[in-house]
Amino acid sequence: MIRISITEQILYHRNIAGVWHTYPVSTASKGAGNRQGSFQTPLGKHRICQKIGEHEPIMTSFRARQPTGIYQEGIDDPHRDWILSRILWLTGTQTGINKRGTVDSHDRYIYIHGTHEEERIGKPASHGCIRMKNNDIIHLFAHCDIGETVIIKL
Repeated sequence: MIRISITEQILYHRNIAGVWHTYPVSTASKGAGNRQGSFQTPLGKHRICQKIGEHEPIMTSFRARQPTGIYQEGIDDPHRDWILSRILWLTGTQTGINKRGTVDSHDRYIYIHGTHEEERIGKPASHGCIRMKNNDIIHLFAHCDIGETVIIKL
């Protein structure tokens, strides 16, 4: 089970042995919200529907969930939310809240992923996804499963 606190900017993960791990994260700079096009982090109960990048090197950049090479420091595009190292793709489980229609987290491409802006972890800075430090997302990726519950709350 994964719990993400937007207020705390912390991801809590309980592994199969029942041990909790905590990781600092960065959620949306525009706050919480479930609407398509809001650039906000969606609330509610989700699950991991896909894990992407298992054997890729740290700092691998992804576009449309495909690896495009290693991110090169100094490449900066203020309009791009770089997706690095690993992707945990989320799907909502609550119809009308984060599933179907204009609030569908899966169709919004809401991920937990690594970032090139690790210095901004701990502060809201993303375009809607949940950003993690690259070593942290690799660790979490190795210890979670497809279908695992993810609860995002204020």
